[in-house]
Amino acid sequence: SSGINAEYGDIRQKFDKSNTFSDDKVQLAMQTYEMVDKHIRRLDTDLQRLEAKQRNQDKKTDSRMFVDKTSDKKKKKKGSQPQTPEPTSSLPFSLISGAGEGLDMPVDPNEPTYCLCHQVSYGEMVGCDNGDCPVEWFHFACVGLTSKPQGRWYCPLCTKEIKQ
Repeated sequence: SSGINAEYGDIRQKFDKSNTFSDDKVQLAMQTYEMVDKHIRRLDTDLQRLEAKQRNQDKKTDSRMFVDKTSDKKKKKKGSQPQTPEPTSSLPFSLISGAGEGLDMPVDPNEPTYCLCHQVSYGEMVGCDNGDCPVEWFHFACVGLTSKPQGRWYCPLCTKEIKQ
């Protein structure tokens, strides 16, 4: 009997350790996603600035064309490159405001939403341990967390359902 208890304790310890590794792996994946998303947002901002700068340059070029058409024709004859159309953003993104953090970020409209706030994944998130939870993932701020909970964690919806 003591041999079985010792083996059960060993299995339980290994299970708990693998659960911790699993949670850490999810956190690492979320942090990596956040980092990539931050860089994508920075690239989007830089692209918008570049497009605005290009539009300003195009406007200046257009106004010069009306003032001195002959010099512009000479430039074209010398083999200058044709004027490219104004770049436009064709990405299917819209701006949303992230609950709790006041983030305005480009979001793919096909990206799934989570949490009580029905927003996309951002920041630190925690998963409900109820396998049948309709929402599954929650932003820390939306459920009043500041750090990863120890052990099992149930969202407010599932907690209310369990109490009934």
